[in-house]
Amino acid sequence: MTLRAFRYRFYPTHEQESLLRRTVGCVRLVYNKALEARSQAWKERQEKVGYRETSKMLTQWKKEEELQFLGEVSAVPLQQGLRHLDRGYSNFFAGRAKYPRFKKKRNGGSAEFTKAAFRWRNGSLYLAKSQEPLNIRWSRQLPKGAEPSTVTVRLEPSGRWHVSILADDDTVKPLPQSEKSVGVDVGIAHLAITSDGEKVENPRHLTKHYKRLRRAQKSLSRKIKGSRNREKARRQVAKIHEQIKDSRSDYLHKLTTRLVRENQTIAVEDLSVKNLLRNHKLAKHISDCAWGEFVNQLDYKCQWYGRTLVKVDKWFPSSKLCASCGHQMDSMPLSVREWTCPKCGTVHDRDINAAKNLLAELRDPCKAVGHTVSACGASVRLEGSRSGEQLQKTRKRKKQEPKSRGLGITVLPVR
Repeated sequence: MTLRAFRYRFYPTHEQESLLRRTVGCVRLVYNKALEARSQAWKERQEKVGYRETSKMLTQWKKEEELQFLGEVSAVPLQQGLRHLDRGYSNFFAGRAKYPRFKKKRNGGSAEFTKAAFRWRNGSLYLAKSQEPLNIRWSRQLPKGAEPSTVTVRLEPSGRWHVSILADDDTVKPLPQSEKSVGVDVGIAHLAITSDGEKVENPRHLTKHYKRLRRAQKSLSRKIKGSRNREKARRQVAKIHEQIKDSRSDYLHKLTTRLVRENQTIAVEDLSVKNLLRNHKLAKHISDCAWGEFVNQLDYKCQWYGRTLVKVDKWFPSSKLCASCGHQMDSMPLSVREWTCPKCGTVHDRDINAAKNLLAELRDPCKAVGHTVSACGASVRLEGSRSGEQLQKTRKRKKQEPKSRGLGITVLPVR
């Protein structure tokens, strides 16, 4: 079985909306107070505060006269908020995320309900302290016999309500084996370029709505802070952003699903998007492409359907190598979209040539180093990117190099 989240929009009644807004607000308040307490404890006394200590603090906060309203909502979302904060600290100390930040009201909010705080009865969802089921718009049905394990209610900045239902999905099964493999290179002019020569157009979702967004943001900047008109203008800006986000997500889902269905193995470049965003001239267009989300969707969908995703090291010179003879150019500026190999005379399209080189890395893992391959039931990462010619030169002077400069191999567990 595969745990899968199903997201739906729902329309609460006035009583439900009042309760949910109070719940989301209390979750935000408890999260921020716990974050402040943990930060101060470390700065002032060098004391580490964990989930247990913050849970005891929550019990004391509920007894305070000013915070008695915390007892009017379900206690489960408050406890889950503290768990999320503790997970954020764990990710920070592990180097996977930045230091936790305070939640803001204008960003909406969420509340997570475990099995103790909701009821699933005859296809209807009842949340704690609510007598009526949520009016959910079932855009797709849950798998037959699925029992929700966690329910997360989300208030979007525009005022829309969404519910995410986490359940075991028995319908997710490996697809039939396919003999086709493909290398995929990402770009700005074209969102994805395959080794087969296909170029997927970049819809440029932000560019389509840029004029509307710019006009709405100008209107927001002229409104007086704290006024109702400013709140209306803020919601208008949030609606445009959500429209851009929804259209981008829908497009990526359709593209990644098609690639996973048609190919048994997919090779992509393991780009560092955060570093690429430092280029201020291209940052807006790179963000609009959502390369990170594109690779992320390929990753979990390949795991679902029994496919293999190979991430080639970001230092591998896929654009500089000739896919025909393996000659490597010294430099390749972004302005060069087509180039001729000085060794064999082949005329290359920059992006298609890069996709072909990614596919060649997949088919011949001994040709070059610096990519992830699937071998003996495990993923093996070979560190130290070099082209074929460079690797041959390295082998010739192998005796002169110290043993400590050998290839480092890291075996990754199979998911």
